[in-house]
Amino acid sequence: MSLTKVPEGLTPITTTLDLSYNLLFQLQHSDFRSLSKLKVLILCHNRIQELDIKTFEFNKELSYLDVSNNRLKSVTWFSLAGLRHLDLSFNDFDTLPISVETGNMSHLETLGLSGAKIQKSDFQKIAHLQLNTILLGLRTLSHYEEGSLPILNTTRLHIVLPVNTNFWVLLHDGIKTSKILEVTNIDLQKSQFTSYESQQNPILENAKTSILLLNKVDLSWDDLFLIFQLVWHTSVEYFQIQHVTFGGKVYLDHNSFDYSNSVMRTIKLEHVHFRIFNIPQESVYLLFTKMDIENLTISDAQMPHMLFPVYPTRFQYLNFANNILTDDVFKKSIQLPHLKTLILKDNKLETLSLVSHFASNTSLRHLDLSENLLQHENDENCLWPETLVTMNLSFNKFADSVFGCLPRNIQILDLNSNKIQTVPKAITHLTSLRELNLAFNFLTDLPGCSHFRRLLVLNVEMNLILSSSLDFFQSCQEVKILNAGRNPFRCTCELRDFIQLGKYSEGMMVGWSDSYICEFPLNLKGTQLKDVHLPEISCNTGLLIVTIVVVMLVLGMAVAFCCLHFDLPWYLRMLHQWTQTWLRVRKTTQEQLKRSVQFHVFISYSEHDSAWVKYELIPSLEKEDGSVLICLHEGNSDPGKSMTEDTINCIEKSYKSIFVLSPSFVQTEWCHYEPYFAHHNLFHESLDYIILILLEPIPLYCIPTRYPELKALMEKKAYLEWPKDRRKCGLFWANLRAALHVNLLDTRGTCELQTFTELNEGFGGSAISLIRTDCL
Repeated sequence: MSLTKVPEGLTPITTTLDLSYNLLFQLQHSDFRSLSKLKVLILCHNRIQELDIKTFEFNKELSYLDVSNNRLKSVTWFSLAGLRHLDLSFNDFDTLPISVETGNMSHLETLGLSGAKIQKSDFQKIAHLQLNTILLGLRTLSHYEEGSLPILNTTRLHIVLPVNTNFWVLLHDGIKTSKILEVTNIDLQKSQFTSYESQQNPILENAKTSILLLNKVDLSWDDLFLIFQLVWHTSVEYFQIQHVTFGGKVYLDHNSFDYSNSVMRTIKLEHVHFRIFNIPQESVYLLFTKMDIENLTISDAQMPHMLFPVYPTRFQYLNFANNILTDDVFKKSIQLPHLKTLILKDNKLETLSLVSHFASNTSLRHLDLSENLLQHENDENCLWPETLVTMNLSFNKFADSVFGCLPRNIQILDLNSNKIQTVPKAITHLTSLRELNLAFNFLTDLPGCSHFRRLLVLNVEMNLILSSSLDFFQSCQEVKILNAGRNPFRCTCELRDFIQLGKYSEGMMVGWSDSYICEFPLNLKGTQLKDVHLPEISCNTGLLIVTIVVVMLVLGMAVAFCCLHFDLPWYLRMLHQWTQTWLRVRKTTQEQLKRSVQFHVFISYSEHDSAWVKYELIPSLEKEDGSVLICLHEGNSDPGKSMTEDTINCIEKSYKSIFVLSPSFVQTEWCHYEPYFAHHNLFHESLDYIILILLEPIPLYCIPTRYPELKALMEKKAYLEWPKDRRKCGLFWANLRAALHVNLLDTRGTCELQTFTELNEGFGGSAISLIRTDCL
C-alpha cells in the first residue's frame, strides 16, 4: 500500500499485523503501544534503517517479528522474553547484530541474521541457546573467521550466499555445525577462490550434518565432482542438489572417485540445465550408479541414457523422471536385485515388454511409467517379478491389449488417460487387484469385476459410459469406492440400478451427485441422476409380466364372482339389448319417436297377481270413458321375437309403466326383466313414467342383490300402496288416475283403432279387449 508510516487507529485486539512490502523507513515508540494482544508482526521488505527493540516493550505477547529485507544498519537491543521467531536477515549490518540481550531470549527458536563480517565472538553470545533454525541471509560477506559456524547450537542452518563467496570454507564449517545444512546461491563460475582441498579426516571427526541441501547452484562438472568427493567422506546421509546449471570444461579424471568409507544413503539431483554438452556422459552416469547407495534421483536433467555397472548394486529406489530416456536403457543386462521402487515418469519409453524383462531381475514393488509413449502388442511376452504390487501406466498409448501384460500380483493399477475401450473378459490372473483407475479412456460400459474379485476402488471418470452392465452389479460386490462421474449417461431403464446405487450407497460414489448428469435422452439432458425417476415396474420385465398376470387373475376372479353372485351374463345380455335400442333411437327423429308411442300404460305383474289385475286394476282404468289405452305383454307378443324383445317393445310403445309389486313378483325372474328395461327407457326425460303399486309389503332385504334395479326403483319412487280397508280404495284409484295423466297425441286424427282378440285362458276367458294403434 506504499505506506510510509504505521497506520493509526489499529484495533487493540489485533493479534497479527502484516506491513510488508511498503515504504516504512522509521518506527516510532508509539506505533505499537496500544496493541497489547499483538503476537505476529511482519515488517519485511521496507526501508527501515534503524530498529529499537524497546519499541515493542508493551507487546508482551509478541512471539514472531520479521524485519528482514530492509536497510537496517543498527539495532538497539531490549530483551523480549516471549520472542520465538526473530528475522534480521538480508539487511545492511556491518557485523552480526548480536548482543547480550539476544542471548537472554531463552524462548528463541528461529533467528535470522546478516552481516558483512562474521566472527567467532559474535556467535559466542548465543552459543548457549538451543535454536531450531538459524538463517544467514547475507547481502555481502567481506570477512569470515574460519571456525565461527561450529560455535552455533542449532538443528538447521540455512546460508544464503552473496556473490563471490568462499563457498568451500563455509561448506567445511557448515557440515560441522548442524544436523541439517542448506546452502543457497552457489556460484562457483564467478568465484575467485580456488577449489578447496579437502582434509578428510578432520571433517569425519567433527561432522554433524546428515542432511545436506544445495539450491541454485552454478558450477562446472569438475566442481560438482569435488563437492561429491568432499561430502562422500562426511556424516552426510541425504544429499540433495536442486536447480543446477553446468558450464565449463572437464579437466579431472572422474574415474578416480573414491567410493570408500561413506555413510551416504540418498542422492537427489533435480532440475539440471547445461550451458555446454561436452561432458563425458558415460563417466557421469557411472559416477552415480557406482556409488552403490540405496536411493538415487536424477530428475528433470535432460538425460538421454543411463549406464549401470556390470555387477549387482544395492539400489532400492531409482527416480529418473522428467528426462528423455528411451528403450535403449533396457537393452543391456542390469543387475538391481534389491530395487523396490522405480520411477521413469515423463520419458520417451515405447515398449512395455522391455521394461517387464528388466524388472524381472529386481525385487520391484512400485513402478511409475506414466507420461511416456508406451504401447503393448498382443504377441509380445511380458515377465514381471512376483513382488510388483503398484503400477502407474497413466498418460500413455495403451489399448485393451495392455491387460495381457500386467503383473500377476498387482494391487494398485493406474491406467488413466490411455486409449482403452473395454476391459477384456479373458483376464484370469488379476486376482489381487484392489484399486483400478481407468479414468479418461474410451469405455462405453462399466467394467465387471469377475476377474478381480478383491477390487475395492474403481475410477472410470470421464469415459463414454452410457449405462451400467448387469455384470458390474453381479461381480463388483466388494467395491467400496466408485468414481464414475462426468460420463454421458443415457438415463433409461438400463441405468436404474446404477441410480439406486448412487442414492443409497452412503458415500460410495465419488462426486455424487454433481458429477452425474444425464446426456440422453434429450428431454433429460442436464438433469442430475438423483432427480431421475424410473419406476421398477416399467423397467423390470419379469415384474411387469407378473403384475399383468396377477391383475388379469384378479379381474378374472372378479368376473367369475360377479357371474356367480350377480348373474353378470344376464346383465350383459340386457346391456346388449339396451345398446341396440340406443343405436336405433339415434337414427330416429323426434317426430318418429312420438308417433311410435301407442299406449298410455304398460302393466307388469306376476302371474300370481293376475286376478287382482284382471278384476280390480284394469276395470278401474277403463271404466271412465275407455280412453286409457293399456298394453299387456300377453296380447302383444310377437311369435318371431324373444320374451326380452317383446318386453322392450311393450315398454317403448307406452308412456308409462305400472309395476304391481308383491313377494311373488320378486320371486319370478321374468318379472325382473321388465322393470329393468322400464328404468332404462331412453324415450323419457325423467323417472315419472314409472308407477309402483305395492300390492303386498316387501322388505328391501328380501329383494335379491342380483337385481339392484328393482331395489333402486323402490328406494327412489313413492308407492301407491293397495289398502286393506276397502273404504280407502276410492282415494287409491284417484291417485292412480292422477299419476297416469298424460298428453297423448290426437290419435283419432292420426291412428285408427283396432280391436284384438280376447285375453287367453290366463284371464279366465273374460272379455277384456286390447286396443292397439297403428301409425298411418
